[in-house]
Amino acid sequence: MAIFYPDYLEERYQPRTITYGDKDLMLYALAIGMGRDPLDERELRFVFEDELKVMPTAVSVLSRGVNIPAPSQRPGLRLSAWTYDKVVNGEHKVELHKPLPAAGTFTVQTRNVGAFDKGKDKGAVLYLETVWTDAAGEKVATITAGHFARGDGGFGGPKEGAPEPHRTPARAPDLTVEMGTRPDQALLYRLTGDRNPLHADPQTARRAGFPQPILHGLCTFGITCRAVLRAFADYDPEAILSHQGRFSAPVIPGDTISVDLWREGRTVSFEARVAARGATVIKNGKTVLR
Repeated sequence: MAIFYPDYLEERYQPRTITYGDKDLMLYALAIGMGRDPLDERELRFVFEDELKVMPTAVSVLSRGVNIPAPSQRPGLRLSAWTYDKVVNGEHKVELHKPLPAAGTFTVQTRNVGAFDKGKDKGAVLYLETVWTDAAGEKVATITAGHFARGDGGFGGPKEGAPEPHRTPARAPDLTVEMGTRPDQALLYRLTGDRNPLHADPQTARRAGFPQPILHGLCTFGITCRAVLRAFADYDPEAILSHQGRFSAPVIPGDTISVDLWREGRTVSFEARVAARGATVIKNGKTVLR
């Protein structure tokens, strides 16, 4: 596998049309822990079709799919290929240009927007941007994903210039929200589209160096958005303009996640940790409220 730079930035992916309905949204909300208390009417609105509310981070799974580069855009373009079994999520951001409806059909377009070389034995950081547009051609959402490709360093790309991480305040958090996870949460979350056996098969997890299957990073990402909704948005998903964070350690299903929150105007900074294991699982988190 190899990354060819700067050709990588010129690769073009075929646009896709996606359609989702209330079942997809309710499954996602259940998979990130909404509705654990079925009598909590604030969370029930995300898992029951009557006046259904949409989690902002659902866009990350609703547009899941494999993008295959179209034929070369110019003669001689070299198409890159990642070493996929050595790729992990590094960071993620969703931006909602308008609230998501409870059902709809959209055009999804993905492009490569960055490649940074950490060195031959240190891997690479690769950025992709996915834009949703509606039938009128208006932007609905933008997803920016940073992937740490551990097996693809040394391709000769730039070492500097990657997006700077958001800095959380140095003071004590304004609020900490405890978010429990279930032992079977990864088995449920994988039904939203990511069926990597690392999250289900004990033998695969052990081969990867983990004592048991781990929770999907994007599930933890959604859980942190739940924490912001609860703490500062009164469970109103339309209050969220964007949500982003960097993955720093895995969550084991059954862990309790402590989400530390700082609010400064419309910006909510956050970090997520598992206190029982002394692990910070998401760093440099930032939510912008409308």
